[in-house]
Amino acid sequence: MKSMTGYGRGECARDGFKVTVELSSVNRKQAEVSVNLPREMEMLEAPLRDLIHRHVARGRVTGRVSLHSGAGKASVKMHLNVRLAKAYAQELGRLAKQLKLAGPVTLDQLVRAPGVFQTDEELAETENLWPAVETAARQALAALVKMREREGEHLVKDLASRISAMRKCVARVQKQAPKSAARYREQLIERIKNAGLPAPQPDDERLLKEIVFFADRSDISEELTRLQSHFKQFNDCTKSTEPVGRMLDFLAQEMNREVNTIGSKANDALISREVVTLKAELEKFREQAQNVE
Repeated sequence: MKSMTGYGRGECARDGFKVTVELSSVNRKQAEVSVNLPREMEMLEAPLRDLIHRHVARGRVTGRVSLHSGAGKASVKMHLNVRLAKAYAQELGRLAKQLKLAGPVTLDQLVRAPGVFQTDEELAETENLWPAVETAARQALAALVKMREREGEHLVKDLASRISAMRKCVARVQKQAPKSAARYREQLIERIKNAGLPAPQPDDERLLKEIVFFADRSDISEELTRLQSHFKQFNDCTKSTEPVGRMLDFLAQEMNREVNTIGSKANDALISREVVTLKAELEKFREQAQNVE
């Protein structure tokens, strides 16, 4: 079980250049990846996003890629892309004829065109920077995942403590539930007496029907059984190596449904108090589950 929050950083130096990749992640219901690259490296966004998606199943990941000259480089050299300059000159000359514009294409116009002058960094990136970016990104992802795993260990302990508290509440409810019908019978007889009416006999048919109706209406055995099943499913999630955040969200919703039903069906003060405790623990469980990948 992993958390959705984490941070990782990776570096790779080669051919006189250094690539740095930084990744950070926060909570999101779905997987979202946003990467910020230098303009010259924008074509690497798609493979980088794919790489991150293979390691992150849930959460918003923000990445930043930086390209630096190596420590041994005294200065950044400029290079002229002659082939690109010729292509610009031909296209601009053709455009001038079509628009019937006077004057030749000047050198000043060509050197200002994008890509005609390139730095060492730009040339290195355009030739083969992906291996360095991938290496740095894998280092950052390893650190990110490791941090998410450490955070996940704390989440498991907290979630397990909430489930343990709810198990105890359910055990007390199960112990109290069978007593509800007997207590209702005593309360019903007491109300009849207080109304000045003769107390019914133990085998009075109307009294028995009312008690049976109450017992059927307030039966919470199915809800308690389903809650126990949900607790077991949580235990299975803690043993899984796959992302379980969405499953925990679903379990929280289902447990909330069962607890609400118990609260509406059980006409018992002690059970009502346990339902309040169950709802409080379940809310803490639900909030914490939103941090799980």
